[in-house]
Amino acid sequence: MSQPIEELRSSDPLPDMAALVARGAPLVLRGLAAHWPAVAWARESDTAFARGLAALDAGGEVDTLVMAPEEDGCVGYNADLSGFNYDHFRVTVTEGLRRIAHEARQERPHGVAIQSAPVADCLPGFLANHPLPLLDPAIAPRLWIGNRVTTPAHFDEYHNIACVAAGRRRFTLFAPEQVGNLYIGPLDFAPTGAAISLARLDRPDDPRFPRLREALAQAQVAELEPGDAIYIPPLWWHHVASFGRLNALVNYWWKPVPVGGAATGTALGALLHAILAFRRLSPAERAGWRTLLDHYAFGDADPGEHIPAGRRGALGELTPEQAAALRETISRYL
Repeated sequence: MSQPIEELRSSDPLPDMAALVARGAPLVLRGLAAHWPAVAWARESDTAFARGLAALDAGGEVDTLVMAPEEDGCVGYNADLSGFNYDHFRVTVTEGLRRIAHEARQERPHGVAIQSAPVADCLPGFLANHPLPLLDPAIAPRLWIGNRVTTPAHFDEYHNIACVAAGRRRFTLFAPEQVGNLYIGPLDFAPTGAAISLARLDRPDDPRFPRLREALAQAQVAELEPGDAIYIPPLWWHHVASFGRLNALVNYWWKPVPVGGAATGTALGALLHAILAFRRLSPAERAGWRTLLDHYAFGDADPGEHIPAGRRGALGELTPEQAAALRETISRYL
């Protein structure tokens, strides 16, 4: 049986970014973006929302997916996983909105999804009048617009705050340890850029995915209306279902950077390299490398505490310059 995601009401004091990051669990932030003009447009009507965005359209083209009606708006693979179940276009936000409006008049609409569009490129005028409490203004937002579309469970490496600007969305979240129950597709060939679940949550009795019910029993769920937001920690699997003829979401991804330190950058490459390097070793070698990884990368104890601070190298606190040098060393190993 799924559980509701913990919530903060709009009247509750907001946590600061450090507290949000430290909690390590999802959190619904009701009304976080309720002050946005776009939310007021959405509450007025779909037409008012579309007109409001179109007035800000700078003409930058954005990634847009169109799915046949029989796909039920679920982004994914074709039948044999040799490709994806959508056609990809680059169009302006206004053109995408026109296609969504066209589909709203059809008996069997195509699924339409504008995906991960940098707001600064397509709607730069949006930024000044849509600030978000909590976050550093330097964190760049991205825009997602569509009709009745579902993105299967996937994870991001980054901290994420996602704000519903129009329509209604249901977020179903799974902790990282549910990976074995979600039947994740190929890591290096995915329809959204991030590896996704092959199992549909609305088909829990699919005999191909018998452990899906175990994941669903541990799921956390929330439905968000315009103005609501959700914090999703890194590596938490999230399945996002959008409802209605028009919906929109603005999200913010970031990685905390220690004062005076270096940004950690992406870790997905390290995962792929670890698969390449370790997966086919003998059991004894894998066990040895697991011990080293636990000691140096995943353990809570400081593996370099016995080394003078100035000589700890990769085990010490890295400046941006040291991190760049370490990446160069890694590239030589590759």
